[in-house]
Amino acid sequence: MHMIEAIDLKKHYSSGLLHKHLTTAVDGVSFFIERGETLGLIGESGCGKTTVGRMLLRLIEPTSGKIFFEGIDIMSLNRTELRRIRPRMQMIFQDPESSLNPRMKIGDCIAEPLRLGLNGKLGKKQTRERVMELIEIVGLNPEHFNRYPHQMSGGQNQRAVLARILAIKPDFIVADEPTASLDVSVQAQILNLIQKLKKEQELTLLFISHDHEVVQHMSDRVAIMDKGRIIETLKWRDFAAKVLASETSLPKIKNDILSGPGSKAKETIKGIWRRPGTKPVQ
Repeated sequence: MHMIEAIDLKKHYSSGLLHKHLTTAVDGVSFFIERGETLGLIGESGCGKTTVGRMLLRLIEPTSGKIFFEGIDIMSLNRTELRRIRPRMQMIFQDPESSLNPRMKIGDCIAEPLRLGLNGKLGKKQTRERVMELIEIVGLNPEHFNRYPHQMSGGQNQRAVLARILAIKPDFIVADEPTASLDVSVQAQILNLIQKLKKEQELTLLFISHDHEVVQHMSDRVAIMDKGRIIETLKWRDFAAKVLASETSLPKIKNDILSGPGSKAKETIKGIWRRPGTKPVQ
């Protein structure tokens, strides 16, 4: 049984008062993710990557299609049933500060899901101990406990977001360009941390990015999106070979990754976790 399975997902948006106009954001997307696997989702801006990720968690309701989580039909769940299963399915957003309450200290932000009892209620002392443990796991220091988000760097805030997510003990995470808003100098650190946590916590990921170098090194398989459709799914080695040979079936991605975002990726990837047998970026 697949951890995640999406079947013929579609999302249409309508605009106009008198003359309705339908815009197709996602057009019949199907894929699966095995337990413990990372599926990379890559495509140009506006191709529907983020929409797909949000539909998997029902943060956006699909126009049609099916979504299964460990065999459970997510689309058939009512609000109460969805609330019970949602702690097991979490999302890392592009901007970490948007995920943190600016009026709450970092320690309180991380402790919030523990206080809500999403995985069993803890006492005050146990909650603080667990928060300090999570702070250490994601590479923050104890003094960050009493800081506010605006007193932290983007990388530190993203670490706090990861700690908050881990507090819920999820099984599946949608990582939507988690390093896009961060400085190049800290991107590799966060990506390495995600890889480390994935292995230690036995997580399953959908990793969304436009950066071919990052997707190649973070993913077990790669799905290429264009104009709302997945046009090709490849093992990471096959994807890497296609990019290297400039034969990818999505020309826009090929142009982007070899010029704009690609140049940034080459700088980022120098410090990233690397698969055995792969060559460093020149």
